[in-house]
Amino acid sequence: MDWEKVFNYRSLDKLLPIPMYYQIKQMILEAIKNGTLTVGDMIPAEMEFCEFCSVSRPTVRQALSELVSEGYLTRLKGKGTYVSRPKIQAMFFNRLLSFNEEMKERGLTPSTRVLALKVVPGCPEACKVLGLPDDGKMILLERIRYANGDPLVYLCTYLPYPAYEKLLDCDFVENSLYKLLETLYGDRVERVHRTIEAVNSEKKDAELLEIPKGSAECLVKTVGYSGQDKPVEYSIARYRGDRNQFSVDLYR
Repeated sequence: MDWEKVFNYRSLDKLLPIPMYYQIKQMILEAIKNGTLTVGDMIPAEMEFCEFCSVSRPTVRQALSELVSEGYLTRLKGKGTYVSRPKIQAMFFNRLLSFNEEMKERGLTPSTRVLALKVVPGCPEACKVLGLPDDGKMILLERIRYANGDPLVYLCTYLPYPAYEKLLDCDFVENSLYKLLETLYGDRVERVHRTIEAVNSEKKDAELLEIPKGSAECLVKTVGYSGQDKPVEYSIARYRGDRNQFSVDLYR
């Protein structure tokens, strides 16, 4: 590949009060964002960048390392450095949006595959959260959520039964759970409580999310509350670590 046509080397200027590593980083980033480099493309080795840019290896390494940590590049040992699939930034710690709403805001096409919608014996964790007796029953809604056809989230949602029995006849491929709770029962989810932790994928979710077993995931547990502060749903979601990024704004 003719790298001089890919990268704008002329934009680099050692006289500028901007670190060279940062200029190189922005040069590579520009090639990714303007589509000159696409997902899966291999970029030059460090020594090639050193030659093209007339800089030291540590300078190039810092630029590439930051792009790797930010998710733009992926290093494969013994093979090289490649352009990554862009991570999807989730803002659900700041705003209460459905998965479909959030994906559409980012210009992505959401879709859903329903794996299960049935009544199951209550599990202790979900029963405690939803205020159900230990021997109670609940509805399990098990789904895979996609963006542009790529699996992003494996999601298991638990709801009180028989309180929400009508949901068993609903189409969750086309409809939002929160919308149906409001439409069918007048239970509008006004707030949620979420916890997040880093985990490794297990066999089942690795297969469903099309990632190697043991890959990094974000485990997100959510409790949705109605306007009366009544817990109406408890969800356990496993997000692919290589495709999702979480963002939160804090104010003082």
